Amino acid sequence: MDNELPSGAAIIAEDYPEIWEAYGSLGQACAEAGPLDERERRLVKLALAIAAGSEGATHSHARRGLDEGILPEELRQVAMLCVPSLGFPKAVAGLTWVDDILEEDDDELDDDEDLAD
Repeated sequence: MDNELPSGAAIIAEDYPEIWEAYGSLGQACAEAGPLDERERRLVKLALAIAAGSEGATHSHARRGLDEGILPEELRQVAMLCVPSLGFPKAVAGLTWVDDILEEDDDELDDDEDLAD
């Protein structure tokens, strides 16, 4: 998977590098402010993205979670944990956004297998 920034973020990073750097520093400071490890933080961020109704952030955190070794079933469970707190429609939307990335990942694996043949 590539680690390119989504188009909106890439524009900010390019046009306003000082703001992008400050934003990155804030994220780092927040990550280091408590005992959660990287894996736990990624799952929390995924849940927050679903709760916020942000398809782009959900895609990003699901993609990064896979890259970091989080299992597809674990990503899906985060979406299902949203049912009682956020309601069925928001949880289903989150699950479909997670599945977008899982399908993308499956397609990349299929392409890699085709190249190996």
